[in-house]
Amino acid sequence: MDAVPPSDKSAPEVARIRAALLDWYAVHARTLVWRAPPGSHDRPDPYRVWLSEVMLQQTTTPHATPYFLAFTARWPTVEALAAAGDSDVMAAWAGLGYYARARNLLACARAVARDHDGVFPGTEAELLKLPGVGAYTAAAVAAIAFEQPANVVDGNVERVMSRLFAVEAPLPAARPHLKALAARFVLGDQPGAEHADWPQALMDLGATICRPKSPLCEQCPVAFGCAALATGEPGRYPLKSKKAERPHRRGIAWVLRDEQGRVALVRRPDKGLLGGMLGLPTSHWSDAPDATPPVAADWQDAGSIDHIFTHFSLTLTVRVATGTGDFLWTDETQALADLPTVFRKALERALA
Repeated sequence: MDAVPPSDKSAPEVARIRAALLDWYAVHARTLVWRAPPGSHDRPDPYRVWLSEVMLQQTTTPHATPYFLAFTARWPTVEALAAAGDSDVMAAWAGLGYYARARNLLACARAVARDHDGVFPGTEAELLKLPGVGAYTAAAVAAIAFEQPANVVDGNVERVMSRLFAVEAPLPAARPHLKALAARFVLGDQPGAEHADWPQALMDLGATICRPKSPLCEQCPVAFGCAALATGEPGRYPLKSKKAERPHRRGIAWVLRDEQGRVALVRRPDKGLLGGMLGLPTSHWSDAPDATPPVAADWQDAGSIDHIFTHFSLTLTVRVATGTGDFLWTDETQALADLPTVFRKALERALA
C-alpha cells in the first residue's frame, strides 16, 4: 500500500489527531517528578521544567530522575543553583553527559537570578536570550511552564511525525521538514493548558507507544491517521542515513599516589571536553599519544580501559607510580566520587 503523502492531511484531520492524542494523554500521561499532571490547575515550576529538559537532552528519563531529585533537593530554586560553586555542580553532573551543559546550566541560572530577579521569562523569544538555552529548551519551557503555543520537537516527536506522514527523507536531513510538520499541530495563538499538554502528549506517545522498535500500533490513539501504519511497515520509519564510523583515539592516564595513598588530580582547562572538571593527569588523546609522564617516577603498566564519548571512542593505558609533585592531592575515596566516569574507570583499574 502506498504511503499517504503529507498533503493528504487536511486541517480537520490534523485537529482530529490532536484531539485524540490529548484525550489519550489525559488518561495515560506518565507520572514524572518534574511534571504537573494533565488537568492540573497548578503550572509546574519553570525552574524544574528547565532543569529537567536540560538533563533529558542527553539521557533517558529513568537515568535523569535521580539526578533531578538530587539537584532539586540540594538546590531547590534557581537562586540556590546560581549561588552554587562551579566544582560542586560539575561533580553533581557527573554521568549526565557533556559537562558543557553543566557550565551552561550555571550560566543560565546566574543570568536568571541576576537579570530577572530569579524569575524565568515567560516567552520563547525571551527564553532564547538566556545563555545556554537553545531553540528546543526555549520552546519546551515556554509551552510546558507557561502554556505558550510553541513547537517542541525532540527525538520522540520526530519519530511520531515521520510515521504519521510516512516521511521518506532520512534523518538527520529530514529534521527541518519534521519540525514543519509538527508545527501544523500547534493550534491557536493564545496561552492555554492544551499548549502545555500537547508536547508532553507527543513525547509520551513516542516513549511508550510509538517506540523506536516494535511500535505498539494496536494501542495507538492516533493509528487512524498514521500513514506509516497504512504502508504496513510502521517500524521502517524514521529512515536514517548511515552513520559515519566513530573515530578511535588513544591516551595515557597517569595515576600518581603519595606515601599517604592520596591521588594526584588536576583541574582540566575550562574549554574543551570535560572542561573545568577534576581529572587524572593524561597525555593528549590522539592516534599516537605523547608518552611523557607528568613527573619522573617508577611508572608501571596497570592495564587499560575503554570509554565511548559521543563523537569518538577512547582507550586509555593506565600507568601507576608513587611520588610527589604540584597536584591536587585527594583522598582515594573522594577522588572516586568526584571524577568523571572515564577517569573513575582509570583510577579503579589502577587500584585493582
